[in-house]
Amino acid sequence: MATIKQVAQAAGVSFTTVSHVLNNTRPVSDEARRAVLAAAEQLHYVPSALARSLRSRSTGTIGLIIPNNTNPYFSEVARGIEDSCYAAGYSVILCNSDDDPVKQRDYLNVLLTKRCDGLILSALADSDGELLRKMKVPAVLLDRAPSDLAIDAVAVDNRAGGALAARHLLDLGRRRIACIAGPREVSISNERIAGARGAMAEAGAVLESALCLHSDFSSAGGYAAALGLLALPPGQRPDALFCCNDLMAFGALRAAAERGIAVPGELAVVGFDDIDLASFVHPALTSVAQNTRELGHITAACLLARIAEPGLPRQQRSIVPELHVRGSSVAATPVPFSLPATELMGMTS
Repeated sequence: MATIKQVAQAAGVSFTTVSHVLNNTRPVSDEARRAVLAAAEQLHYVPSALARSLRSRSTGTIGLIIPNNTNPYFSEVARGIEDSCYAAGYSVILCNSDDDPVKQRDYLNVLLTKRCDGLILSALADSDGELLRKMKVPAVLLDRAPSDLAIDAVAVDNRAGGALAARHLLDLGRRRIACIAGPREVSISNERIAGARGAMAEAGAVLESALCLHSDFSSAGGYAAALGLLALPPGQRPDALFCCNDLMAFGALRAAAERGIAVPGELAVVGFDDIDLASFVHPALTSVAQNTRELGHITAACLLARIAEPGLPRQQRSIVPELHVRGSSVAATPVPFSLPATELMGMTS
């Protein structure tokens, strides 16, 4: 890789002249500027990002920590964040914590040493709250966050989403509603179940403790939990399932298919997140929608505003969810699916 000194030699100018041309820090003659730019292009010179960041006190990078980018929900949110940051001139450094507090803390320290201009942290562990209070880097908390941190935060209204799912199932005449929740220690899962339980109580129904199982937000976890629920005798078996994310709902759909239980006839299923795949499973999954890409755009916008104006009042954004009803809860007349014309052309070429 070429150095700035080699560019200076090729252009026949001084080291400082090259620096002034590349950083636009002092007027330079047109002849010298042309010579420097031509030499830099010929040698494929790439300015040092570290040196530039030390001068400008900006690295042009955003750190993003998520629990698991193999979960489509987080990958879709991350894409929304990346698109917005890229449009604003920032690159995103993505880290997966695997829901491991130790790994998350290590990545947080790495991003701090890399002098990121801002951080977006999803599923922040309570134990990292103190570190976050002490650091002076603009940050936004996404999705799960300790409630006592006075830091910008963006999250969906999980209670409202759980209530939407339960009311939908109740309106369909379902009364033995079961829930497949996430890990017990995860606040968003508890909030979604609390919302469903509250809506059921308002309607005079009860969420039985035996019909509320905890899993790990994976399809395998949802499958195992659903098998247990669907193995109950017919009089005790649920006639509806509310799963706290779409992946668990996918597992539940498979469990129902294996046991010969008709969906939605014998069992209605509702998920949460409305990831892209929800429309492509069979039957298509009814899901509480967060609009994941838009959630990413909103989160990035909050952080970019904080970077631009550090003195802004604390931002707290609560996203109102919507219920997207599909075939897993309401039988519908099949509608032929057609690909966009551009995709059809690609398949036939």
